[in-house]
Amino acid sequence: MAREHLRIGAGAGFAGDRWEPAVELVEHGEIDVIAFECLAERTIARETLALRRGEGPGYNPKLEERFRAVLPACAAKGIRVVTNMGAAAPEAAARTVCAIAAEHDLTDFSTAVLLGDDVRDVISRRPELRLLETGEPLESVLPRMASANAYLGADAVAAALASHALVVMTGRVADPSLFVGPMLHAFGWRYDDYDRLAQATAAGHLLECAGQVTGGYFADPGVKDVPALARLGFPFADVSAGGDVAISKLPRAGGRVDVQTCSEQLLYEVGDPGAYITPDCVLDMQGIKLTEVARDRVKVEGARARPRTPTYKVSVGYFDGYLGEGELSYGGPNAVARARLAGDVVKERLAMLGFEFNDLRIDLIGLDSLHGPADGRPEPYEVRLRVAGRTARREAAEAVGWEVSALYTNGPSGGAGDYVNVREILAVQSVLLPRELAPFRVELVSAP
Repeated sequence: MAREHLRIGAGAGFAGDRWEPAVELVEHGEIDVIAFECLAERTIARETLALRRGEGPGYNPKLEERFRAVLPACAAKGIRVVTNMGAAAPEAAARTVCAIAAEHDLTDFSTAVLLGDDVRDVISRRPELRLLETGEPLESVLPRMASANAYLGADAVAAALASHALVVMTGRVADPSLFVGPMLHAFGWRYDDYDRLAQATAAGHLLECAGQVTGGYFADPGVKDVPALARLGFPFADVSAGGDVAISKLPRAGGRVDVQTCSEQLLYEVGDPGAYITPDCVLDMQGIKLTEVARDRVKVEGARARPRTPTYKVSVGYFDGYLGEGELSYGGPNAVARARLAGDVVKERLAMLGFEFNDLRIDLIGLDSLHGPADGRPEPYEVRLRVAGRTARREAAEAVGWEVSALYTNGPSGGAGDYVNVREILAVQSVLLPRELAPFRVELVSAP
């Protein structure tokens, strides 16, 4: 039976987010659903590689801590959980959740697993597909491919919720769709009701980054003050069967929700506000009206949408060489000149040793690392040298940090606090894949 009202909370906005605000929403928010969005574009490539190499489970490393924190209260209150913490191994993640449920003596417990986003095999047979970012054929990165995942939509999430499992575990799903799916399921909306899908997608986009809409990424002291930032709460949306949407937070939680915070989040990572493409619709934000109807409560109206595209966006992660880094601090009189000389020395040393780099950057953190050449800026009293080189050879990447550390006794005076790091570069590009080539399916995993 369709509902008339749904309250859905945001439990996380990225893989390393806090979980105390989610616990607060579960315990005090009177929510019906909580969604944890924990999957950035490179995250799934990283987890896929970790799984294949035996270096990790393939799902979110903090999954167990999050579920131990919220699952007992969710089960007691009947709060559904939707999350993409499954990453590259949603079935294994579901088994872990069921094991946690068994630890808490939760009986008749199951997790619905949404599968079908992993399309590595499908696109491997289509090397002619074009990379959206460069126009190059997919075959140019296929030999180095680590992952390929289609952004599934709200229809897939709703199908998983129809299983009546308390938890829905997914891999790659479009961020707003994690929130739109519960609305489709709760209200029984048609998947071509674009007026309601528009409002739902706007709500999902506002919620997907969690603390950003309650003032986290918004805060700027003396310009845009946010109360109790250390106790920042996460938002929730009240949605009606007719598509009315209001964004809010708990009164007890830190942060703020108003037209300013919602406006910034609405435009976050949006290229064209008139055509924000999701798997569910093409959202037109241009007519959206935000109204503060009460303290920390914003009404969302006027979202419009055009029909969804016939393709899924597929995020292709691939190995793109190594990044070598080295850092060293300089302070006191003439610190900038000493740091610049140190950078020049490292650059010359790397060339003498015959190492080649696709890109070699020498920055002074605190002076020119973010905004480029520092001509005319006042010099700081302390500065940190950073040398970073991107290369196809691991030996070259390792040499960057080695040469920076060697400055201790072979470079300008006063260098201290070295840091070195070498890591693989996982690049991400995209292709479009016809939807019929990426069918989804739902499987149930039950507690042992």
